[in-house]
Parts: sequence; structure tokens; C-alpha cells
Amino acid sequence: MTSSPEFAPQTRRQLLSRIGAVGGSAALYQAMTALGHAAGRDFAGPPRLDGARPGTSVLVLGAGLAGMLAAYELRKAGYSVRILEYQDRAGGRNFSLHGGDRFTELGGATQNIGFAPGNYFNPGPWRIPYHHQALLHYCRAFGVALEPFVQVNFNAYVHATGAFGGQKQRYRTIAADYAGHTSELLAKAIDQHRLDLPVGDDEREHLLQALKACGMLDGTFAYTKSIMTSQRRGFAKPQGGGPDGAPVPSDPLPRDALMRSGLWLALATNASLDHQTTMFQPVGGMDQIGKGFARQVGDLITMRCRVTAIHQDQHGVSVSYIDEAHGNAPRVAQADYCVCTIPLSVLSQLDVQVGGPMKAAIAAVPYLSSVKIGLEFNRRFWEEDEQIYGGISFTDLPINQISYPSTGYFSRGKAVLLGGYMYEDAEAFRFAGLSPAERIEAALAQGAVIHPQYRKEFSTGAAVAWSRVPWTLGCCALWSEQARKMHYRDLCAIDNRLVLAGEHASFFGCWQEGAILSSLDAVTRLHRRAIGAA
Repeated sequence: MTSSPEFAPQTRRQLLSRIGAVGGSAALYQAMTALGHAAGRDFAGPPRLDGARPGTSVLVLGAGLAGMLAAYELRKAGYSVRILEYQDRAGGRNFSLHGGDRFTELGGATQNIGFAPGNYFNPGPWRIPYHHQALLHYCRAFGVALEPFVQVNFNAYVHATGAFGGQKQRYRTIAADYAGHTSELLAKAIDQHRLDLPVGDDEREHLLQALKACGMLDGTFAYTKSIMTSQRRGFAKPQGGGPDGAPVPSDPLPRDALMRSGLWLALATNASLDHQTTMFQPVGGMDQIGKGFARQVGDLITMRCRVTAIHQDQHGVSVSYIDEAHGNAPRVAQADYCVCTIPLSVLSQLDVQVGGPMKAAIAAVPYLSSVKIGLEFNRRFWEEDEQIYGGISFTDLPINQISYPSTGYFSRGKAVLLGGYMYEDAEAFRFAGLSPAERIEAALAQGAVIHPQYRKEFSTGAAVAWSRVPWTLGCCALWSEQARKMHYRDLCAIDNRLVLAGEHASFFGCWQEGAILSSLDAVTRLHRRAIGAA
């Protein structure tokens, strides 16, 4: 949600052009989040890696989803596989913070997570679109239980500090009034032949009736206060029982104020392909996916191995690392081939023996700055007081959005919501410079504008700044269009006996689906090289 734009076109045609920008905003948002999703490909099933030569060894660097999936498919095909992992757990960016966990970021700030039993916060991935079929396939194959994630809630809020005196509005109100006012403008333009459209008389009548139904317009094609419009935007007084139970219609927001507010941009956000229903989440936290993958290949993982160099020749790959689990002993692991899933933000700082094109590609991609803040409250006041069950409220305050839990409805006791999500902007960098306690305090102060209950009901919180996470130094790869044109193919190419995998080597940037598809592509190409087919 961006800050309120100036929206003061001079003519009806200009206004209609600006209204059309909502579709453009949705397309732009999709391009930002999917980073080229249109160039992606459907998941057709696990790869067929037939004909592996017995004894061929592969070293996988990183036990995130891409690394573990590569190891799983390669071992299944007959390769001898080993995984080196920097952390003391598997899953990579797929993790959750539960009560009793401890999290330390660069600079030494340590958070002891105090959430109540059963509560958790997902600092990284937190939702799965329905069309991410590769990830969904492996969740089912590995026994990871999923449940719906509520992205759109018509009873949640949209808010901008400069709109309607800073008063929050229900999502349903903005959706109804936006559709109503724009439908009225279009209907009148078509009815009065004031829009340069090649519309015949028959089509004109169909268009008018469609706009009437879509916008809840009256017989004169006006969007006005009525029982009909209130059935979409909500009543001033809802239906009740007894003789005084008649509903009272609500007043639509003024068209000029609504258009000027920019609140309708939230509609475009939820219209993007990556945010359309149905979305999913793992039962019990996003880390359940990492744990599900680890159950398949846990015996292959050596933890607390800090890679320092990757060398290769025509005979194999040699990886130098520090064994932090055994007194920081320097060690060397060797294999015939290597699948490297280390984030480029870290890999670019290591001694990696690859050709100039791949080295340039590794160095060409900056990483997104992102901050997420989880807040635990003593009760589900958003449900009890405001009838919000799941979904997201949007604001132009720095916290950007508040996402309500999609599980545990009507339960008593403490619950955790996402109290702030900042990404790729000045606020993400500013929040990263704060201490965890300061980030939480800022989220409380800003969130209280939307929910006055914040202060009274607050229990504890956690805040993760991805630029301060030592094993990734950022949230995800931020490809520019120019960098992708110049370096993407070189990044994805096999360099002698080394191939890279991870969301950075996909067109699904910043999504787990990208890591999965990249991994499958990498092992397929490595296999073809190993058997002499490429």
C-alpha cells in the first residue's frame, strides 16, 4: 500500500484512464513479486534421472528447500549425495519462530522468543499460492499438512494517513464504492455516447446492464445510498430481529475523496496472480515444510559447516569449510559434482572458482531488504471486537500491513499476528537499523492507529530484519530487468562441474516455488552432464 496519490484528473476521460491504472498496478505488482513469472513454466512432475553411473558423487551446499530437494532427487536416481549446511537446522529461509526459540542477528542482538505454546511467527515465507504446484506436490509427497491461508478479507481495513481524516475504512466499503462509482461513470459515458468506444447498440445495452449489476446502480445508472448498495458495502445499522430490526443503509464515500485517497490500490494488490485465492499455509508454521523435506534427507546433512572456498577441475569439485561443530576445524569435502544453493549475497564473498560469466552473474544481483514483525496479544481482539477472521489490513504507515492468523479462530488465549512487513523501500532499511525492541515498539505505535487495543492487549513480539540475517544477508535476490538480460543465463549455466540452484536462479524470485523449480532444473541439467548427454 503506497501513500495517497494525487488523483485530480480534469476530464471524465482522464478519470477513466486513471481508473484503468488499477489493472496496471496489479500487473506491476505481479511483476515485482514474481520477477518475471510470465516466463515461468508449469510443473509437470518430478524429473526422470535415468541412467546415473554408480558411484558418481554430488556435494550439495545448503540445506534449504532447493538443496534438500536436489539431494532427494539425486539420491533417488542413484547418486551418492552429501549436504553441507551452515546452520544447526535445515530449512534455510523456510523457518518459524516458536516460544523458547533463540534468534541472533548480525551485530549480536539476540531475541529469546516468548510466545505461548502453539504460537509462532513466520519471518520468511508465510503463504503458498494455489498455482505453485511444484511446492504443493512435494508437500503432499512428504506428508506436510496444509490449510487455507486467508489473503482477502472484506471486513479487514485499508488506511491512509491523508485520506478521510486518517480514519480507517473497511475493505468492503472501498471495494463496493470503487466499483459503484466507476461503474456509474462508465455507464453514463456509454449511455451518452461520450466515450470513444466502437460499441454497437446491442453491445451497448449489454454493457449498461453489466455495469448496473457490477456497480449496484439504480434505474438511472446512479450509485447511491440504498439497501442494494449496503448489501455490499455494509449497513449503517445491520438487520436485526423484532419490530425495530429493519436495516439502515449506509452512505457511500464521496467519489472525489475516494479516488483521491488511493485506498483502492489495495484491490489491485489482492488481484495479482500470486495473491488470488486459494492460498495455503502449513499447519503449525511454515517450518513444517523444511522439517518435511529434512525427514527425507536428514541423514545426508552435516550441520554447522561454513563454506569458505569452492574449487574445481576436470576431475571433480573440492569445497573447503570450517567445521564449527568440532572446534572450527578446517576441512575439505570432495565430489564429482556440486549443487550450490548458497545465496548470492553470501556466495559473492567466497573464493569460488568459476568462469568469468558466472562470477559476474553472481556479483550482479543485490538482495532485497525486508523486515517482518510478529506480535503476540493476550486475546484475539480483532475477532472478538471487530469480526476480522484472517486476511490482511493495508496502511500507508511504514508497517505497510497487518496480517491476521488464518487458524485458531474463536480460540481463547494468546495469538500472534504479523504486525509489520516492510520490503524494498527506505522503511525496510530504516527498520533494519533499529534494535528488535525498537522495531516492535514502532509496530505497536503504528498498529494502534488501526487497532486501539494494541497497547492494552500486547504480550510479546519478535522482529527479523533479513539484511541482518548472517546466512543470507537479505530476503531474496532482486533481479533488475537489465541484470537478468545480461547475466541470468550465465548464472543458470553449468560451470564445469558446478551448478547453482535457489530462488535466485528462477523467474519465481522471492517465492519457495522458485527454489523448487530451480532445483529440479539444476539436477536435470547436472544429470545430463554426468551421463554425457549434455
